[in-house]
Amino acid sequence: MATTIPGSLVNKTKKFFMGMPAPTGYVPGVGRGATGFTTRSDIGPARDPTELPEAGPVGPSPQGASSSSAPPAKRARDDDGDGEDLNEANYDEFSGYSGSLFSKDPYDQEDEDADRIYNEVDDRLDERHKERREKKYKELVELFHKDRPKIQQGFQDLKRQLAEVTEDEWQAIPEVGDMRNKAKRNARAEKFTPVPDSIIAMNMNYGQMSHSIDSGNGLTTPFASGFMSTLGGGGGAAAAGAKSGIMTPGWKSDIPSSGTSTDLDLVKIGQARNKIMDMQLTQVSDSVTGQTVVDPKGYLTDMQSIIPQMGGDLQDIKKARMLLKSVRETNPRHPPAWVASAVLEEQAGKLQTARNFIMEGCEKIKNSEELWLHAIRLHPPELGRSIVANAVRSCPHSVRLWCKASDLEQDLKDKKKVLRKALEQIPSSVKLWKAAVELEDPEDARILLTRAVECCSSSTEMWLALARLETYENARKVLNKAREHIPTDRHIWLSAARLEETRGQKDMVDKIVAKAMSSLKVNQVEINRDQWLKDAVDAEMAKCPITCQAIIRNVIGLGVEDEDKRTTWLADAENFEKEEAFTCVRTVYAIALKEFSRKRSIWDAAIHFEREHGSLDEHEAILLKACETVPEVEDYWLMLAKLRFVNKRVGEARDTLMSAFEKHGHQSEKIWLAATKIEIETDQFDTARGLFGKARAKAPSARVWMKNAHFEWCLGNVEEAKRLCEECIQKYDDFHKIYLVLGQVLEQMNDVHGARLAYTQGIRKCPGVIPLWILLVRLEEKAGQIVKARVDLEKARLRNPKNDDLWLESVRFEQRVGCPEMAKERMSRALQECEGSGKLWAEAIWMEGPHGRRAKSIDALKKCEHNPHVLIAAARLFWSERKIKKAREWFVRAVNLDPDNGDAFANFLAFEQIHGKEEDRKSVFKKCVTSEPRYGDLWQSVSKDPINWRRTTEEILQLATQKIKVPT
Repeated sequence: MATTIPGSLVNKTKKFFMGMPAPTGYVPGVGRGATGFTTRSDIGPARDPTELPEAGPVGPSPQGASSSSAPPAKRARDDDGDGEDLNEANYDEFSGYSGSLFSKDPYDQEDEDADRIYNEVDDRLDERHKERREKKYKELVELFHKDRPKIQQGFQDLKRQLAEVTEDEWQAIPEVGDMRNKAKRNARAEKFTPVPDSIIAMNMNYGQMSHSIDSGNGLTTPFASGFMSTLGGGGGAAAAGAKSGIMTPGWKSDIPSSGTSTDLDLVKIGQARNKIMDMQLTQVSDSVTGQTVVDPKGYLTDMQSIIPQMGGDLQDIKKARMLLKSVRETNPRHPPAWVASAVLEEQAGKLQTARNFIMEGCEKIKNSEELWLHAIRLHPPELGRSIVANAVRSCPHSVRLWCKASDLEQDLKDKKKVLRKALEQIPSSVKLWKAAVELEDPEDARILLTRAVECCSSSTEMWLALARLETYENARKVLNKAREHIPTDRHIWLSAARLEETRGQKDMVDKIVAKAMSSLKVNQVEINRDQWLKDAVDAEMAKCPITCQAIIRNVIGLGVEDEDKRTTWLADAENFEKEEAFTCVRTVYAIALKEFSRKRSIWDAAIHFEREHGSLDEHEAILLKACETVPEVEDYWLMLAKLRFVNKRVGEARDTLMSAFEKHGHQSEKIWLAATKIEIETDQFDTARGLFGKARAKAPSARVWMKNAHFEWCLGNVEEAKRLCEECIQKYDDFHKIYLVLGQVLEQMNDVHGARLAYTQGIRKCPGVIPLWILLVRLEEKAGQIVKARVDLEKARLRNPKNDDLWLESVRFEQRVGCPEMAKERMSRALQECEGSGKLWAEAIWMEGPHGRRAKSIDALKKCEHNPHVLIAAARLFWSERKIKKAREWFVRAVNLDPDNGDAFANFLAFEQIHGKEEDRKSVFKKCVTSEPRYGDLWQSVSKDPINWRRTTEEILQLATQKIKVPT
């Protein structure tokens, strides 16, 4: 029978019950008096018990929680009578005893009816104020959560970002280690610190006793601390007073001593140690100058010289050595084997072994260029010269070896000698000729190139280089010879064209380029249109605009069908504009306008290009040409007049408009309005009023009447403006803008009823015009008719469904009248109906609390990423969080995406005024003036105000910026 030995007898440190299940009913710690406890994980996250406000005081009684439920049964009578406590200390004057005095009595039908009636009364009282109490409690809860948000709400945006974490990033998260009793589990290794030399020297005489008295120094007293204090004493105190003092072992005291000293001089010890170190470094240094196995300056810190530089370990290096040795022995005439062996030893840090391998390979394979090049690289320059000499003897036709030999020479004359010897061996090498020419003076280089083109007649670079160094006449001869030797290269022809342009022979340039095209076609050379257009760009960069124009004229029509010419040429002009080749762009537009002189799209592109990149004269010239070619397009006349007016040439601007009147027979509405604008800007109001009268007579239109009424309104003549509006309505009753002007004029006259009639009449004629509805609602709001205004908004939304402007006005209206709950409800419905509206999402972001704006902005960007309103709201959000760099980036995105939105410029300028520099603010002003924005709620409220009717764009921007509040 086998005997089982308990584990506790085998291993004394291991308890026999470890790993066994606990007995039934076992509670840890009960034997020593411990009690149970509850951890945080059992009760959930920590929250204040007073976290939520309590419900209102009015509420159903415990018995009335459910009227249909049976009343609680009374407690059974106890025999001992201990169930009730009738102590006076338990008595309250209002509520009596804590227990029921009648709990022992039987519960009959009358008691049940009484309880039911009381419960119904409590329920009825509770229902009377239930809605108001629940609403108040809900507001208290929302206010409490807004003031004291949960921790989870602060991490909502971070939790959203977890969706973007990849599986690799998730796997890369380090595991949480076991940090319990780390110090005990990972005991520190015992450390030994070397004892300094000063401590050793101080304790040399520790424990020794002196039995003699030095007459010169007095009594020598050894201290346990290692200091020897020489105290003057005895009869020689007066004579030896100057010799007394304290002498510290290891350092020589300034006070002379007559006796012998056994202290150590640590300075000499350090000098000796440095000398020994220097000797060791000298011994390990290599005999070659400049090459050393160990870096003397970084001997103690830089140990890279003895560490293999390869990615593998030493075992891999040994395996590679064995394989390469087998390859060398099997095929000793195989150069890559010797090169690989040398490189392996070089990376392993054994430079001398690598040199031996490579030199052995050179001896066995003398005609291998790669072996010689590696041998030169591995050896210092002094040995490299001798090696390269043997190399060129063995491989006299290797261009790389001759170039390496030239590089190893330090003196310029020696370099020239080497290259000339190389050219004697390899006269057809273009690389050697280039290297030799680069070392010579211009005159000697010209002589060398003359010989080079004879030896390398197929090298275009040599011919062109020689032509650049020759005079004009000789250059022409050189290029002619080059064309004879290389008839298929276009660069020679283009160089000839540039040569003629530099000499002023502009008529010859077109002829040379045309002849080049025909010659190349005869020699069956494919004419690549893209390559020639790139040559045109190169010619412009080389300051040869005539050559550039000639190339484009001869090439631009190659391979392009007639129906594709216009689109192709416009695309070419755009590509040239991106490369800033403006001469090429003008040439393309000139050819296109000559081919399609009546195409307005080409004229528009050419005029836009000159406005952006051309000078004032060039811009005016293209506009004049456009007016002459297509005089029926009145926009070009207006552009020309505006250009001259902006540049303070008012007389020429008036003459331009007079010419336009003659061409259009005084029937153009735009020209009449432009003429009135010039007179208004020059303060000629009477002249402008007369022009308006002529315009109404000769070119009557609703817009002319509206502009005239607006002009009188801005001057303060509200009665005249009202009369003009009413006359316009009689003639053009379907023009909605006249109703807008009339309503605002009547509002200024404090005629609320008349303004309401004007807006209502306009809505009947034009129910789809949203500004009429909005102005009517705001009029009712100013008049105090809140309910009427709300009804008008509902009616407007019914007639114009899915209109974000109306929904936005509804939300803002509820906010203005003090109904934030209604505003949130309107916003929720608006986002459901118009989920792609940037205006609504931008407003929704700022309706949220500080902790919810980030999440709302993320939702907004997902719905409408490229909407300027959302970009402005996001930029303002970053601004409120003081993320200056991000806010500036988003403002730039907003103004670039929609330069017509003036609100973006106003917010951007307000931001730069606080956080930007002067040049940043100037940049915003400049871009805004260039863009001339017209839209935006804030921008239009300032620009369309009659007070600001003559202000410039820059002034309007400043006024709008002043109304921007810093986001918080």
